[in-house]
Amino acid sequence: MAKKQDKKNWGVMARNILFWLLITLFVLVAIGLATPRDDLKSVPFSEVITEANAGELKKIEISGNDIKVTPDGKDKPTEKSYKEDGSSIYEQGLSHKADVVVEVKEPSSTSSTLWNLASLFLPILLIGGLFWFMFRQAQGQSNQALGFGRSKAKLYGSDKEKVKFDDIAGNHESKEDLYEVVDFLKHPKKYQSVGAKIPKGVLLVGAPGTGKTMLARAVAGEANVPYFSISGSEFVEMFVGVGASRVRDLFAKAKKNAPSIIFIDEIDAVGRKRGSGMGGGHDEREQTLNQILVEMDGFETGSNVIVIAATNRQDVLDPALLRPGRFDRRVQISLPEQRDREAILKVHFKNKPVDSSVDIKALASKSVGSSGADLANIANESAIVAARNNRKIINNDDVTLAFEKIAIGPERKTRIMSDADKEMTAYHEAGHALVGHVIPDSEPVHKVTIIPRGGTGGVTWFLPPDDKMYHSIVELKDVLARALGGRVAEKIIYGDDKVTTGASNDLQKATEVARDMIIEQGMGTKLRDQVFHENSGGMMFDRMVHERPYSDETAKEIDREVEGLMKEAAKRAEIIIKNNREPLKALTDALLKKETIDEKEIATILKGAVLPKEAALY
Repeated sequence: MAKKQDKKNWGVMARNILFWLLITLFVLVAIGLATPRDDLKSVPFSEVITEANAGELKKIEISGNDIKVTPDGKDKPTEKSYKEDGSSIYEQGLSHKADVVVEVKEPSSTSSTLWNLASLFLPILLIGGLFWFMFRQAQGQSNQALGFGRSKAKLYGSDKEKVKFDDIAGNHESKEDLYEVVDFLKHPKKYQSVGAKIPKGVLLVGAPGTGKTMLARAVAGEANVPYFSISGSEFVEMFVGVGASRVRDLFAKAKKNAPSIIFIDEIDAVGRKRGSGMGGGHDEREQTLNQILVEMDGFETGSNVIVIAATNRQDVLDPALLRPGRFDRRVQISLPEQRDREAILKVHFKNKPVDSSVDIKALASKSVGSSGADLANIANESAIVAARNNRKIINNDDVTLAFEKIAIGPERKTRIMSDADKEMTAYHEAGHALVGHVIPDSEPVHKVTIIPRGGTGGVTWFLPPDDKMYHSIVELKDVLARALGGRVAEKIIYGDDKVTTGASNDLQKATEVARDMIIEQGMGTKLRDQVFHENSGGMMFDRMVHERPYSDETAKEIDREVEGLMKEAAKRAEIIIKNNREPLKALTDALLKKETIDEKEIATILKGAVLPKEAALY
């Protein structure tokens, strides 16, 4: 923003300088045009006297010290010369007997007058222009200083192409909640006549990329009202009071344009809980939050201004911001389900050339957990892949490659691996796939590859067959077992002291799942149905001494529970792999030969793999 302002100032300065240069040039050209000019040849004065005395000249015209000479013959052109000042031409050598006409004219004063006027007024004009330019600059800086506390919100509403709810695929429940806001903005008297009060603030809560901003713009588009959009970070400046001033200015503009909508994106930038000790009790952020609270609770009756805010961190917002009378309506925007993902993908592929091989429904089924922004990225990446391969139409291979690149990372085919590393990676990934294939409640294996992707040496990719909201203890234990299958396979094939660092990411994720089961989900053995939630919203004064909401003894018990889950998962994986050495070897050989195997071939290779009774007991 500062760079754009600097460019604007330099542009104004350049225009002012150019203006005065043009004025000066115009004055000089006018003087030049007013000055009489001739293209006569200049000759020495002595030659003029000699020719005149010899009778070779017909006429001599004298104007001041300028002399115009007309020859006697037609073959010689008219010439000019100059005489000395202070004496006549006769005193300077012309004979009175010379046969030549001497004509004396009054010299023209126009030229000298113009030059005198120019020498007088041109400096005055230049100095005046300089002062005017300096005054304009000072005035501009004064206006900037006065406008420092003004809101930077962008006003929408006059757009020719407004966003409507029909333009946004999915989010049906969220749209239904927002239709009420639209109806109030369109027909406020209908609600006021029965004493109903519409919520003053609507908080859109959802993961990044789920379409919170688009839904807010759709509310304004449906209601056909002005829409003021601003980010929470744009309120905060290094100068105390500026943020509060911008809040006042924003709400004043919204009231003048009522009915209208104020949309504050990422409100957690200014709406965090007060008293956190960050910057003291009266820092700029808290002053801004206080002003927002006052403005939202101080709306006049019938002002018809609704505040819509978006955040993905509802847990860190100040309680005063969420109480009735402020953001008392919350709309949860979840990740799209399969039918919504299919609709979103159709929107993003709508204006792209796609052939009949592209299966949007299958892509929607595979992309579980993807947000609207992720799906848009898949569509865009598909077009990039097609263009990179010099194709003008997107095919299914382009879509698959784009999806895999975004989901599990790009292939690193240039990374050279030794034969020993390849074999180790193949056994590792085969261990994941084997355990995941055998245990009954695991998600099916979608693809296995030993080609490095992203920061990993290989990938075993499990995809859920459908959307699930809940997961049982058995399912989560299966996740732990298949996550440890790679490390266990290395240990069985190469020995306990030959395991590698390739399982570091698997171990990290498995430990996170196990801790979440104990602390957040109450799925422990001794700590069953107890939750020990650790608030990560920020360090509060009342939490600086007691960092955890449980005792040291409970912490030790949590560690023991997590350790028990990890050992149990490793034991299950070990039993499965030891009882299925032949399928493990077959899958490893196939990976070394082909590098990448899909789900159908995996099912064929692991057809003989069985689940031992010892592993089923867990």
